[in-house]
Amino acid sequence: MGVLRKLAWGFLLWGTACSGSRQAVKADAAATEPGTGGSGPPVAAQTASVSGPYVDEELGFEIIRPSDEWHLVVTNERTPEGLAIPVVLRHPPSNAQVVLQVAPEVVSPTQFAERLAEGLRQQPGFTTTDPAPLALSDKAVGFDFQVGDGVHGRVAVREGQEGRVLMMLATWPALAPASDIQNVDALIQGIRPLPERKKPLPGTVPQAARP
Repeated sequence: MGVLRKLAWGFLLWGTACSGSRQAVKADAAATEPGTGGSGPPVAAQTASVSGPYVDEELGFEIIRPSDEWHLVVTNERTPEGLAIPVVLRHPPSNAQVVLQVAPEVVSPTQFAERLAEGLRQQPGFTTTDPAPLALSDKAVGFDFQVGDGVHGRVAVREGQEGRVLMMLATWPALAPASDIQNVDALIQGIRPLPERKKPLPGTVPQAARP
């Protein structure tokens, strides 16, 4: 679903459709062709096969997969504007997929979701519900969408760490059973920002440094 990534960049952040299209092509290549990378040196995509949380300290998020059936592909795709597609998660038994985007918080999660929904509605074959609050956090917002008769999807936007926004783009086959959709929701719930690092109070000195 490369069009979703293109719209997320083009409509939500800068409105530069040409730039968004170019970066979306790079993102699609990174997600499907190991070693293509972005504007820097080629980086091969890596699949995490270990169980337990996946933690990205640099971008400030963690992923707790509901089961090892979710294959986590590390793409490390970046753009000069500060956008990242660090991972793509795929569930082969159901053909579901969740793409995580991390972006600067230039607008609130609500505005982010509203602009993306509006952008998707302008694309042929796309229909969406209205954005609504989600139980993921106090600021989380999301909506459902459909592409023709074959693909259903869900978008969830929540605050990230240190002025970032986390956006999850999920898709699955239209005829998927309710259990597959619940599995997607469980994964989305497991994608969350790391706790903010506590900053030392002004004037305090670490104990080891005191005379």
